[in-house]
Amino acid sequence: MQAGTPPKSNQNGNGHNGNGHNGNGHNGYKPYPVAIPALPQASETEEFDPKQLLVIARRRWLALAGVAIAVTGAIWGWTLTRTPVYQSNFRMLVEPISEDDNSKELLRLGLGPSFDYATQIEVLRSPTLLEPLVRDMQQTYPDMTYGELVSNLTIQQAIGDQDRYTKILNISFQGDDPQKIKDILDTLLQGYSLYGIQLRQLSIQRVVQFVEEQLPVIREQVNSYQAELEAFREQHSVIDPEFRGNDISRLLTDINKQQKDSQAQLAELQSLYVVLQRQLGASPEQALAGAALSESSRYQQLLNQLLEIETEIAEESVRFQPDSPNIKALLEQRQNLLPLIDREAQRVVGDQAIPSNGGQLTPISVGLSTQLVDTTNQIQVLQVRLSALAQVENRLKEEFSIIPGLAREYTDIQLKLEVATQSLARLLETRQTLQLEAAQKSVSWEVLSEPFQPGAPISPNIPRNLVLGLFAGTLMGLGAALLAEQLDNAFHSTNDLKDLTGLPLLGIIPFKRGLKPISAPETVRAKVAAGSDHEPPPEQAPKRPLNLSLGSKGTYYNSSPFLESFRSLYTNIRFLSSDTPIRSLVISSCLPMEGKSTVSVNLARSAAAMGQRVLLVDADLRHPILHTRLGLPNLRGLSNIITSEIDPRDVIHAVEDHFYILTSGQVPPDPIKLLSSRKMQHLVEQFQTEYDLVIYDTPPSFGLADGSLLAKRSDGILLVVALGKTGRSELNQVLDNLKMSYVSVLGIIANGVKGFGSGVDYYYRNYMPNEDQVI
Repeated sequence: MQAGTPPKSNQNGNGHNGNGHNGNGHNGYKPYPVAIPALPQASETEEFDPKQLLVIARRRWLALAGVAIAVTGAIWGWTLTRTPVYQSNFRMLVEPISEDDNSKELLRLGLGPSFDYATQIEVLRSPTLLEPLVRDMQQTYPDMTYGELVSNLTIQQAIGDQDRYTKILNISFQGDDPQKIKDILDTLLQGYSLYGIQLRQLSIQRVVQFVEEQLPVIREQVNSYQAELEAFREQHSVIDPEFRGNDISRLLTDINKQQKDSQAQLAELQSLYVVLQRQLGASPEQALAGAALSESSRYQQLLNQLLEIETEIAEESVRFQPDSPNIKALLEQRQNLLPLIDREAQRVVGDQAIPSNGGQLTPISVGLSTQLVDTTNQIQVLQVRLSALAQVENRLKEEFSIIPGLAREYTDIQLKLEVATQSLARLLETRQTLQLEAAQKSVSWEVLSEPFQPGAPISPNIPRNLVLGLFAGTLMGLGAALLAEQLDNAFHSTNDLKDLTGLPLLGIIPFKRGLKPISAPETVRAKVAAGSDHEPPPEQAPKRPLNLSLGSKGTYYNSSPFLESFRSLYTNIRFLSSDTPIRSLVISSCLPMEGKSTVSVNLARSAAAMGQRVLLVDADLRHPILHTRLGLPNLRGLSNIITSEIDPRDVIHAVEDHFYILTSGQVPPDPIKLLSSRKMQHLVEQFQTEYDLVIYDTPPSFGLADGSLLAKRSDGILLVVALGKTGRSELNQVLDNLKMSYVSVLGIIANGVKGFGSGVDYYYRNYMPNEDQVI
């Protein structure tokens, strides 16, 4: 076997044929990529976590303590250096609790004085009212001035239950001399009481004067409205239009009833008329003419004679021929009698038509004729009555139509007269009441509480201010800490990192002080000094692992919590995909100096310690540092393999059991061109075939595409985030770029976590053996 060539075995079941990989190091598909979740925006609402506040306070304790001490000290200093301020007050009832009826009526009509509290308070503070009182005060306190008085004087309208303003004024005064405060308030009480008496007297005088001025005007209005009402009644001949309207309404109701009765009678008579006319077969005129002829004796005698002649003609016609003398004589008599009958009929009935029966009526016919005539007369009477009722109805309706206008006019006049009369009565009664009140001693403003000499100052309230100062200082300190936290763009906790990215947090690397640079085994360094890049013979293989000294005595690999975190990291990586193990991955960071190379080396060593064949490739072709930290040669490396026909096994260094390193080689002018070449793709496939795990240490991903190019050809990428250094905006941009490149992000590694391993260190110190016990 050539030096530097890794042994191909199926040890631990991880050989290229023992874990189901094909010749290209893949089983046909890559492990599922971890999707990059949508990053939360600044506008999203986050729930407040009290624990988060404690974490921020611990991290920003210096700013918190400084601001809190400064604010608390300022408030305490101000409190302890202030001059004590005292305050006293008295209260006055400036309006009666309940007004009498007359006063209420005056206020309702706008005749009484209304109390404007805002204006009265300004009057009570005015120089006109206070300067005489100041002169009285100057007898005891010569340095007293109006400006001092008004600047320390407070007059407010008292507020009662349910935040309603009362009729009470609260007058208070502040100062540094309790006795002076009481004396000043006593003087103000006397002055304001006198002002209340004067104000009451002046109000009464003004109201009385107003009443005297209004009485003649109101009397004139009453007389005018009475005259107007009288003229209205004379003009329309009505006392009250409403009463007249009621009368017309009743008349219309009666007329309507009479019309209905008459119409019913008329309908009955008209039906009877039709029946009688049908029975007689004649019109009423003919029936009347027949009745008249039947009553005429002369006409009836002539008819009887005609009947006798007709009878004789009939009898003689039986015995004689028509031309016999007897028949001719009878015919001549009948012919002479007919004109007489016609003349008699004309005399009796005049121009009326003679009925067909010739006036010869039976007693029944006479009765029917009489009834027909009577029915006709009754029909005519009812028709005349209905016509008269209709005329009366129309006249009443015309009169009723003007009643609403008259009623409205009458009501207006009556209302004005009533209002004027009531106003006159109230004014007369009010004048009498006010005259009696003016003759008596008026009651001034009522004092509800007397001034008192204050005992304790109102300002400063030392206990309260000390507590408030401490509280305000604490709040301001917390505010300063929160502000500093908001202005700081870096991550400071793993919770922040998980909340922002939503990606799996695969590893938490604790922060350790005094961590020395990584060094290669002495055999490797001896080999380098001899000018050989090949792996030393097996008998010269390293006998102990790389040393990462954490103190003066040094801590061994399997007894350090720092290194144990890398074992946990590798275990988490293996659990990402149990069906398809991770064979190659890229380790990158956002910014330089975040510890990605340290993470790469220690992750590779941890995997190798678990029996995996691990190749660590320094793919940072821009600024390689692995060979410097490990003390390895870099004359030939990855860049030389890509650009020339060098066998990779000739430049791969075996630094420990199962742990191999490929340095970067010479720095090329265009690293992207080399990493995206087909030769590089072939190398990636070859490495995955020959090793159980290939780790590529790439440049930072912020602004560089090296990591994303290799990540697309491997099983994914791991991002190392240094707490306290990596900014949120940089990480967001890197994740966005990886998302747009469809790169599988396996997870996040938090590096430099402070306060992480205190409990773990205690466990290891008490559980792990001493250094001299390590075999």
